[in-house]
Order: sequence, then C-alpha cells, then structure tokens
Amino acid sequence: MGYPQIEHHGAKDGVTGSCHQLDMNATTSLLVDCGLFQGDDASIPSGEGGSRLPIDFPLDTIKALVVTHVHIDHVGRIPYLLAAGFAGPILCSEASAKLLPVVLEDAFKLSFSRDQQRIERYIDIVESRLVALPYQHWFTLVDTEELNARIRLQRAGHIIGSAYVEIDLNYPQAGESKRIVFSGDLGAPHAPFLMPPQPPERADILVLESTYGDRLHEDRQTRRQRLEAVIEQALQDQGTVLIPAFSIGRTQELLYELEEIIHTRSVGASSLANVLPSETVPASSASVGASLLANSTTDRPPLATEMSATPIPPLPPGERAGVRGRETMPENEITAESAEVRGETAGDTPATNWPELPIILDSPLASRFTAAYRELKPFWNQEARDRVQSGRRPLSFEQLITIDSHSDHQRIVNHLTQTARSAIVIAGGGMCSGGRIVNYLKAMLGDKKHNVLFVGYQAKGTPGHAIQTYGPKGGYVNLDGERFDIRAGITSIGGYSAHADQNGLVGFVTGMQQWPTEIRVVHGEDNAKHALTAQLQAAYKQQDRAPAVIVTGGE
Repeated sequence: MGYPQIEHHGAKDGVTGSCHQLDMNATTSLLVDCGLFQGDDASIPSGEGGSRLPIDFPLDTIKALVVTHVHIDHVGRIPYLLAAGFAGPILCSEASAKLLPVVLEDAFKLSFSRDQQRIERYIDIVESRLVALPYQHWFTLVDTEELNARIRLQRAGHIIGSAYVEIDLNYPQAGESKRIVFSGDLGAPHAPFLMPPQPPERADILVLESTYGDRLHEDRQTRRQRLEAVIEQALQDQGTVLIPAFSIGRTQELLYELEEIIHTRSVGASSLANVLPSETVPASSASVGASLLANSTTDRPPLATEMSATPIPPLPPGERAGVRGRETMPENEITAESAEVRGETAGDTPATNWPELPIILDSPLASRFTAAYRELKPFWNQEARDRVQSGRRPLSFEQLITIDSHSDHQRIVNHLTQTARSAIVIAGGGMCSGGRIVNYLKAMLGDKKHNVLFVGYQAKGTPGHAIQTYGPKGGYVNLDGERFDIRAGITSIGGYSAHADQNGLVGFVTGMQQWPTEIRVVHGEDNAKHALTAQLQAAYKQQDRAPAVIVTGGE
C-alpha cells in the first residue's frame, strides 16, 4: 500500500515553520500546522534569496488543517494559506480556539493590512472555520468505502491548549490500518498551569519534535529559586532586568513564578513584623505593590533607587493588571527620602524589596493573552486553581503594571534608561527579532548596570541568539541594521523551556505500549536531531525491540 505518506513543508531543516501534510490517499490529505519561519530558517535553503512565506504546495487534496498550538512558528502562515485558497475547517483544542483569533489578527496586521474592516472580515472567516475539539475525543474526518479517518487531540503540556495529534487511518478494502501521531511541541514537567503530557498508547508512525533533543534541562523543581537568585544578583547592579519573552506561554509562566516569589517574600515580611519589635522592622516592609500605584506618596515606602539626592521622575503610567484604567503610577516627582527608613546607610547596596518591585509587562499582545489565560481557568492544573481558590491572583497581582500604548512604552524606556530605577521588564518578542524588547535593548545594552535574562530558546540567526552567544564575551549585536555593543549583563537560566528535553522526548516513545516502527525527527537543529536519534536507537536496542526506521530532516 502506497499510503499514508508524509510531506514536510517546514521544520524539517530547522526549528520553525512547522507544517506537515499527511496524504491519506491520492485525493485526501490533512495539514498539521502552518507556521512561520524565523531566524536562519526564514531564508530559502538554496540561497536563492526571497521569502518562504508564500504557500508553495498544492491545496487541492487538503481537507482540513489541524493546529497543535498557537505559537507563531506553528500558525503564522495561516493568513497565507487562506489567501492561497484553502477553504477547509481549522481543527484545534477548545482553549486554542479561544487564543487563535488573537494570534492570527496580529499575524494579519504584520503581514497584510492594518485596515480595521479588512481585519474584522478576516477574523470572521477564521472564526467561522474553527472547530474546537475536546481532548480525548475522536473526531471523524473521512468516512467512505475506501477510507475511514479520525483524529484525537491529547494534552501536550507545552502551552495552554497545546495538543499532540493521534490519527487513525483504516482502509476497509485493503484490510489495513495505521495510527500516525504528530507530537507538535511537547512540554516539560512542573510547568505552571499545565498538566504534563502522557504518551499515547501506540503509534505506527511518529512525527517527533527534537528542539532539545541533545540536552537535559536543569532541575525544574528548583527553577523558581534559581530565577529569584539570578534576579537578586542582577538587581545589585542598580538597573533594569530585561526578560525577552514570547507573548503566550512563557510570559504567563514568568508572571506565575514572580507572583510566587513576591507572595513568599510578603508572607515572610509579615511574619517577621509579628515576632520582632515594631521599631526593628520598617513599617513599609509589609506593604506591597499597591503603594507603587497610589496617588499619594504619604505612606509610600521608598524604592531602592530613590536613595539619590536628585529628584527622580515617576514611572510613566501603566495599568494595574485586572484593574485597567483605575490606578496609575503617581504623577508627582519622587524625591530623595531618608535611607534610615530602610535601615540603610549611604553607599550600601539595598536588598531587593520584592513586595515593592515593579513588574512591567510591556507587550499589548501578551497582555491580551494573559487576560485570555485568566478566562481559561478550567484548563489550569490543580496547583494553579488552588492558588486562585486561596484568594491569590497569579496573573493579576498588585505589582504587575501593563503598558499598552506606544507613547507609554517610549516613556518607560526613557525613564528606566535615564534613572536606573530597579524594575523587571517582560517584553515581547522572545527571540529579540521584533517587538518592544528591541527598543529596550537599543537603549540599555550599552550600559553595564542593566541585565538581560534569557529564559527561552534562541534560534540561530536571531538577535537573541547573538546576544546570548556574544554578549558575555563583550561582543555586539545588529538590531534593525545598526550595531550595538553589549556591556549589559547577559544571563541564561535553564529549566524554563516549554519543550521536553531529551529524556522527555525519549520517554514519550518508550512510554507507549506499542512503539512506532517509523519515527520522523523534525523541529530541531541537526545536532539535536542526530543526538535524539542515537538515544532512540539505543532505547530500542536496550529493550530488544526491532529497530525503528528513524528519519531526520524530513528525508
């Protein structure tokens, strides 16, 4: 039997542009993802130049598109797919159906038009095509005498709504059947909000991602402590900590972790105040971020950077998360206040006062996704739901300030650059190739008092990869065609990847009752794919199983 066959239209020679076509027979196929190429992947491998955005494969047999999750490298070419004439349904999980229109609206603005009427018409088309599938339920795609095809989505643990795809193909006339599994992007354990993925029962053919196929993650159970320690160290430089982050997934995980640090520190300060004489602990130590946003500074404790004798302008206005438009940063000037209030003396490096440290989320798209995450609580794991039940707000805590307008963004950049006020800024985009993080980098990379903290994968060819690689060596990076020397501190922390590591990927296979006879290793750099292939082959040999046919690079 010549079918099924698999064609790879992306993520076969890199980590972006995921797009795979499952040919079920000569007239019927299914497209799995249609993502954007990024970094080095965005250039045509032959070196001919030009763009890899256009859809360069025929659509006549494609009956449906299934989306594993809504990251741009898995859905960013959908506007081009629709423009090329695709008219079928778009299948995805229930949570992804809530998020996908937001992602595609942004992609449409970047790629086609910012005309509001065109955007609305486009989103109407997308929403009319969406078919939201619950996890663990079979959905019939095709039911004819020649072919019965059904699909099922299972939790992938990568971001909210992420799924791996099981596809059962039955050929009644030939008396044959196959189960094909597309992994999408698999998550790692101990991720905020998410339940870890469970391996499928079986697969004949597996299309497996390999982003971290050549490495093991640091201990994820202690990653919050490492994040806290790294930020503490960075803030000793008396500047801003910049964290480039993807708008969906990584941003929400970071907010979740930062809220836990602040909560722990606030509880600790309150406990200390209860056991020590009142004059021993500053009255401000138990106060939290509401003081940053109050209109009066009568009771506001000073921030670490307010110890200068020179008046420092206030932070430009942002919005309290979950309390939009109600309270903003104080408009009066912040003047020097006595260091004795904090128990400090001139020349001391003040300890980080976490309950009063501004956490600035500067990404309109990330703010929209964070609001959507709050509406998707039924898909959160039990730990996250328990936090909400206890009265905490892991995605809308007091210290969180959101910046939406471009003018406020520019004011924040200028203010933090000029004043050296301690703050944590989470800004899009995750690989520094676009988004508001670029303006922060241009303004701050040349100043050693600032720090850049990477918590995610940086693809080759992106500015993020260049900063991560050459920054610690005193190198430079090109941003928008201009060279910027790197003097800021550059730190990377493991354990925050949303991808499974080598053990997780191998475990996805070995956890099956029936192991696949063919594995196609995709979505990875060459060294990652080859290292994962070697580990898979060793696992088959160790268990005395017939070796699988393992294909790398979509060959």
